[in-house]
Amino acid sequence: MDDGESDGSTGDTDEADETGTAGGVDYAGRAADILGFSRWWQIAAAAGMMAAVSPYQYVWSSIEQPLSNSLDIALPALGAVFSLYVVFQSLSQFPAGKWRDSRGPGALTFLAALLAGGGYIGLAYATSLWQLYLLYSLGAVGVGIVYTVAVNTAVKWFPDRTGLTTGVGTMAFAAGSALVVPYVRANATVAAYSDVLRNIGIGILVVTLVGSFLLRDPPKDWLDREEDGEGNEGDEGLAPSIRGRNYTSREMLSTWQFWLLYAMFIAMASADLLVIANVVRFAENFGLAALVATLSATLLPVAAGVSRLVLGEAIDRFERKHVMAGSFFLAGLFRIGLVGAGEAGNGAVFVAFVLGAMFFSSPLYVYFPSLLADYYGAGNSSGNYAVLYTAKVGGGVFSGTVAGYLVATLGWTPTFALGGGLAVAAGLAVYVLRPPSGSGLETGEPAAAD
Repeated sequence: MDDGESDGSTGDTDEADETGTAGGVDYAGRAADILGFSRWWQIAAAAGMMAAVSPYQYVWSSIEQPLSNSLDIALPALGAVFSLYVVFQSLSQFPAGKWRDSRGPGALTFLAALLAGGGYIGLAYATSLWQLYLLYSLGAVGVGIVYTVAVNTAVKWFPDRTGLTTGVGTMAFAAGSALVVPYVRANATVAAYSDVLRNIGIGILVVTLVGSFLLRDPPKDWLDREEDGEGNEGDEGLAPSIRGRNYTSREMLSTWQFWLLYAMFIAMASADLLVIANVVRFAENFGLAALVATLSATLLPVAAGVSRLVLGEAIDRFERKHVMAGSFFLAGLFRIGLVGAGEAGNGAVFVAFVLGAMFFSSPLYVYFPSLLADYYGAGNSSGNYAVLYTAKVGGGVFSGTVAGYLVATLGWTPTFALGGGLAVAAGLAVYVLRPPSGSGLETGEPAAAD
């Protein structure tokens, strides 16, 4: 399928070759002319920043107990720290994205370095609960800035390979703490935790500061075909995110396609986070061996990270809607299969189904920014995706509060089956999607520039 067909997605006919040329447009060459070096260094910087700030999300469970013991604070009170992190990390992305789209990433990521690095360093010296709330929330704002900047760096510099490059960044966020967790676990004592927190904070600060100096955005006219004689013929080969109209966030909110994407994001985030947050207790519910629960929790982020690369590449090479739909269907089926494996008491199958469930649901953080950029343009992609990303809050509420209520009233089996049903429903909804009317993607004719 080419770019001019009705769904506006990137198909295998637009696949970039090894030199970064797709549809007759030399994206890699144009980027190198602007940067003076390969555009892949932009992705490397973005991925490094994502890995650096990932301890906020993935190391919290390892530092929670030492903080509780040292400050003599009950663990339930500390639970609110992580809840505040999710809220501030998600909601900070919209203002950060709007700033980045209009002013670039430099000053913004410098601020993120101070917030994220300083937040962790401050934890080493915190003496009360309110200080933990404040420091982790400020750090979460820094994480939110880094996240939206990193994801949309891929969108802006790689309109031809948004799936793969978005996958690199989000994989770094999912797996970036793999080296940090063993260090934290080996020193998770009251006596050592302050040094651990300070060292991690310094690492976050340094890596993110370096990233803030490396990251740049392409000029708005970096793919202007008229200047080099390609003209309209060149437009036909452009990726949808460049060829179509650039929607503002307000204009995007007025289209039904956005609200369907928003509902699909909530459904998939709910299914995804339900497994992440509850897989250990779900395994224990069936009386499975402790090793099964440990393996599930340990291998889960590995499957999540690898899948973002593999399926990110797939949506660049094949029809995006088909890959998304198949992925969501399989994510739902594996979740339903988890119930059967647990009831059968088969630990090996249970672990395998956990890996399958996460492999096919975790790339939601690759699919949605790619498809959103296709439909609404790359020009305002940071702010637009930040609006969509707020749907993760809905997923967090479902996987936490709502799931807790459902488990108490119905039990684990119906709750996890519902998670599988949400993923299947999102897969069905994919086939309803099509580019907004007036986007310039319906007939292959480029829309007027905003």
